[in-house]
Amino acid sequence: MSGTILVVEDQDTARQSLSELLRDEGYEVLEAADGDAALQMIDDYSIDLVLTDLLLPGPDGIAVLKHARDVSPQTLVILMTAHATVETAIDAIHLGAQDYMLKPLVFDEVLMRIRRLMDYRSLAWEAQLLRKEVNRHFCADQPVGRSKVMREIFALVAKVAPTATTVLITGESGVGKEVITRALHQNSPRQSKVFLPINCSAIPESLLESQLFGHVRGAFTGATNSQEGLFQRASGGTIFLDEIGEMPMPLQPKLLRVLEERKVLPVGATNPVKVDVRIIASTNRDLEEEVAGGRFREDLFYRLNVIGIYVPPLRERREDIPLLVEYLTRRHNEEMNMNYKGADNATMKTLMSLPWKGNIRELDNAIERAMILGDGEWLKAEDLPNHRSTPDDLGLEEDNLSAALDAYEKRHIVKILDKADGDKRQAAEFLGISVSSIYRKIEELGIHLGKPGSKNPQTTTED
Repeated sequence: MSGTILVVEDQDTARQSLSELLRDEGYEVLEAADGDAALQMIDDYSIDLVLTDLLLPGPDGIAVLKHARDVSPQTLVILMTAHATVETAIDAIHLGAQDYMLKPLVFDEVLMRIRRLMDYRSLAWEAQLLRKEVNRHFCADQPVGRSKVMREIFALVAKVAPTATTVLITGESGVGKEVITRALHQNSPRQSKVFLPINCSAIPESLLESQLFGHVRGAFTGATNSQEGLFQRASGGTIFLDEIGEMPMPLQPKLLRVLEERKVLPVGATNPVKVDVRIIASTNRDLEEEVAGGRFREDLFYRLNVIGIYVPPLRERREDIPLLVEYLTRRHNEEMNMNYKGADNATMKTLMSLPWKGNIRELDNAIERAMILGDGEWLKAEDLPNHRSTPDDLGLEEDNLSAALDAYEKRHIVKILDKADGDKRQAAEFLGISVSSIYRKIEELGIHLGKPGSKNPQTTTED
């Protein structure tokens, strides 16, 4: 057996005999002769089980029990007494004791009860760890990336997830906005409750209000019964409003009410209904432009955008591609009962050189296709959809994946800067990235600019 047991008994002979018995069974045993010593040991040591007498000098066994519950809720407690009453037994169990034993003790019974409780404790821990492992592997996709921007997103998710704050996630289609949303939910206190994704563009406008907020009987033709809305069904959990930019203007004030008052008004009802949900929204539109154009309410935008997370397109974070390929290959191996080892260097260089206009969704489809058409061992470039030139044709001679990626990015940015005659804003437009991103790439990749006034100041580089 294993585990640490604290024996609290003021009679020296009884305490020493019990301790010796437990040590012979393989337990690590601590001893305390009074309540004060017991409280101090609970503070100082990691204890699996406390076996304490009820009547002690100083704080009694009930005080020891309460202290153990406060300091270490996972610690098991057994109370012993020669002066038992039904009332004390009931009080002990209500206060959190796992068992209650009468003196004089029968050692075989003591060992049996301790063994049973310790086995139960071990099984409870294993079940908890198993649940975490299942969640980690099977709670939908996990955010993957090693780029600076993705590491910053991970850090923000870790800070925001434990709160009930509303989050707005923006970015192109396929960049992984729902994956970020699921990470927020899985790392929140609501993780055991409902996660309900709703595509606002997929539900007809005529049905969207009833679907979201519910309706009462007779609210419209065909409403023969009252029905709860999705907000009510997700009570205690998280609602993910995907494509929030597609929400019709007439429904936007109703959503604003939910955000401000945490209440929904079912169609045909006169009294609002309280709801307890966390709202996370996403869009591939520029909502500030939508507000300026009168297509989205400004007050709703600010209510949604308490915390804003922008997920960049894959072309702006190509260093994430190797990790994504590894992750997607492993996932499809499980789904399709295959055993691909991954992509070899040549294929990886090709994957890193492609534009991925559909972002991670397009990459996922490409990996799945290559695995279906391939030989079952390594991903091959010829099995990719719309196969392009080999990486060597692009000048990527590096064997190391990170070096190959850096070399390609550096040469391509230099080429585009040449094309733009050194105008970084225009080059950023050509590359499809932000101006701040191109400045960051110039610094990270060590692109040295030529003297001001030269025709192509950006073409002087060090490889």
